[in-house]
Amino acid sequence: MGKTEEATTRVQLCNDGKYRWVHEVSLYKNPVILILLLKIFFWVCVGIWAFSILLRGCDSIDSKDFLDMAWGDTKMFMIITAGFMVLCLISYYIYALIMGGKYCVLFEMNEKGVLHKQMPKQAKKAELIGAITALAGVMSRNITTTAVGLNAAGRTEMYSTFASVKTVESLPKRNTIKVNETLNHNQVYVSAADYDFVLRYILDHVPLKARDKFMGKNACPPPLPS
Repeated sequence: MGKTEEATTRVQLCNDGKYRWVHEVSLYKNPVILILLLKIFFWVCVGIWAFSILLRGCDSIDSKDFLDMAWGDTKMFMIITAGFMVLCLISYYIYALIMGGKYCVLFEMNEKGVLHKQMPKQAKKAELIGAITALAGVMSRNITTTAVGLNAAGRTEMYSTFASVKTVESLPKRNTIKVNETLNHNQVYVSAADYDFVLRYILDHVPLKARDKFMGKNACPPPLPS
């Protein structure tokens, strides 16, 4: 590893007291982003299905009528959800191709929180793709596609406040640490060489309850390097 590469990909403590590093995620080899997208689309479909069932319950005359209508809606949404999953897979690999197979992120971290920021050149591409997705949703009158597209077009960075973190998840094989707040789920990517340090730093600054949850599911966190 050259000095220039090491200075960007390894975690560095800067003069302003923040740790910074750049990490590239292989969109083909590391499935962590694909899995996240599939989960988002799945739960959006589940939410729409549940809302539909609720409306059916209000309109139904008796329980048998409701069960028949609910089963019909469930079969329809199972087909729609499967279609969305396939569409998501295709869209993801188109996205990966446009991005050159890599998702490049700058991270900034101090005792207050961690910032996940897409690199400028990639952010512009992501905004364009999001805008196209939103436009396609408007033209097809698809609320779900429009909402996802608008979110992608407007969001190229995410900040997690450690004091608000509810859970921390460790995925060392994917070089990923999940930092989850109530409505904000951040994914921190870091090289294997710095993984233990960043994980321990995060655990030392999140609320005790979040740390205890992590300890209940995992072994003791790695020690900070001396």
